[in-house]
Amino acid sequence: MIYFDNAAGSWPKPEVVLAAMERFLRECGVGPGRSGHSLSIGAGRSVYGARESVARLFLLDDPLAVVFTKNATEALNLALYGLLEPGDHVITSAMEHNAVLRPLRFLEEGGVGVARLPCAGDGTIDPDDVRRAITDKTKLVVLNHASNVVGTLLPVAEVGRLAAERDLLFCVDAAQSAGAVPIEMKEMGIDLLAFTGHKALLGPQGTGGLCVGERARSRLRPLLRGGTGSSSESDNHPEFLPDCFEAGTLNAVGLSGLAAGIGFIREMGLSAIREHESDLTARLIDGLQDIPVTGILGPADVRRRTSIVSFNLDGWSCSELAQALEDRFGICCRAGLHCAPLAHRTLGTFPEGAVRFSLGIFNTQSEVSTALDALRDLATQGRGAMS
Repeated sequence: MIYFDNAAGSWPKPEVVLAAMERFLRECGVGPGRSGHSLSIGAGRSVYGARESVARLFLLDDPLAVVFTKNATEALNLALYGLLEPGDHVITSAMEHNAVLRPLRFLEEGGVGVARLPCAGDGTIDPDDVRRAITDKTKLVVLNHASNVVGTLLPVAEVGRLAAERDLLFCVDAAQSAGAVPIEMKEMGIDLLAFTGHKALLGPQGTGGLCVGERARSRLRPLLRGGTGSSSESDNHPEFLPDCFEAGTLNAVGLSGLAAGIGFIREMGLSAIREHESDLTARLIDGLQDIPVTGILGPADVRRRTSIVSFNLDGWSCSELAQALEDRFGICCRAGLHCAPLAHRTLGTFPEGAVRFSLGIFNTQSEVSTALDALRDLATQGRGAMS
C-alpha cells in the first residue's frame, strides 16, 4: 500500500506514539485530575506534559493556555461561538474548510456579519484585501494557515500584524500546518490557534486543541460547561485556564500519544521534515507535467505550499480515478470536494472536485515515482479499459 492521504490523517504512526498510548493504558489508564490517588495523578501529569509539548512547539508562553478538544473543528467552534455575537463582523476567506464555513453560516443567520474574501486561482489571498474588508464592527479575522485542498500557505504573519494594529483578534486554523511548517504564535500575531493531533502532528484521532493567546483569554466564552475536577464546591463553571474551556474527562491516552508524536517531530527536526516533504512535492509536481492532467492546483513554488497536490486526469472523474489507483496500484488518496466547497469554486473544480495526493514524513521518492507511473498507465488506457 502507498498511503497518500496524510491531509485526512497521517499514517502510519511512529512506534513511539503507539508505545506511549499502550504505556499510559497499562500504567495508569484512568481519568486525569479527578481523584487524589496515584493513578489519577499520573494521568494528570501525562496531560500536563502534552500541554507543555504543544506550547513548546508553537512558542506559546503558558502551557495552561493550551485547551484540549477532540479535534480542530471543536476548537474552531469554541473560538467562533466563544467570541462572536449578533452585530459583530468577521473576515474569512474563500479557501476555508467547512469547520469554519458552517459555524460562520450559522452565526450569519443569527446576525453576525461575514466577509468571505475571494482568493486567486492558486488559493492565495492578498493581505490588503483583509485591510479593505475591515469595518468598525469587525471583531475577528479567521483564516486557515494551509489549504486542505491545495496546500497553499496563506500570509498569516502579515494578517496577524494587521489584526494587532486594528485591535482585532486573529484565529488561525492550523489543521494542515501544525507539525508540517513552523508556527510561532506571538511572532505571527496569532491570538487563537486551532490544531488537530491526527494529521501532521502524528498523534491519534480524538486529539486537538485551541491555543489561547493573551489578548483572547479574557474575551473568549466557554463552549461547554460541566465537571472539571476543580472548584467542585460551586455550580458555577471555573474561570481559570484551562478548566474554563475544558469540561468532562479528557482523552488522556490520546494526549499521551499526541505528546509522543510531537516529541518525534522535535527529534527529527521540523526543518528536516519540511525539506523532505517539499522534495517529494516538487518531484510529484514535476512528474505531473508530462501527464494529461487538467490542472495542477495551487502554487508551483513548493515553499508556498504544504505537501498537498490536487489535480484531475483527462478522461476520468476524480472518484473513478481514486478508485482505480487503489484497486490496481494500492495507492490510497482522496477525491471529491474535501469539505471545502468554496475552495473548489475558487479553483474551478466545483462541483466534482479533484483527486488529492497528500504526502507525509514516511512517504518516499520511490512511492512518488510509482504513483506517477500509475497515472501514466491510467491516462494511456483510459477509463473505458477499466470497465
